[in-house]
Amino acid sequence: QVQLVESGGDSVQAGGSLTLSCRTSGHTPRSNCMAWFRQVPGQEREGIAWINFASVTDYADSVKGRFTISEDNTKTTLYLQMNNLTPEDTAMYYCARRDSIFCSFFPSDFRVWGQGTQVTISS
Repeated sequence: QVQLVESGGDSVQAGGSLTLSCRTSGHTPRSNCMAWFRQVPGQEREGIAWINFASVTDYADSVKGRFTISEDNTKTTLYLQMNNLTPEDTAMYYCARRDSIFCSFFPSDFRVWGQGTQVTISS
């Protein structure tokens, strides 16, 4: 059974940077689509970045130009490099996996989720 475990969440000041990691275990090969989502209590889960089997990426407008999604050479660890963070980036961040060649930002398209890692940005 596939498991996803996020790490790297922290509390930093606005303008700072963080790198989140998501380690995949329990199944190979890599899924065709991996993504990062975030959620603020009381709000819907928001898709912010995805990467597909061909390493094509896409980003939500809210993070475009500041966040970078990538993976290691073994394709077992997913990363999210976050720069120029603002208080609006405060959320629980989740990685997710979809076994499809089509990536999306819709949470309902993803079957496997990590437990989340908290990011808190202070002004």
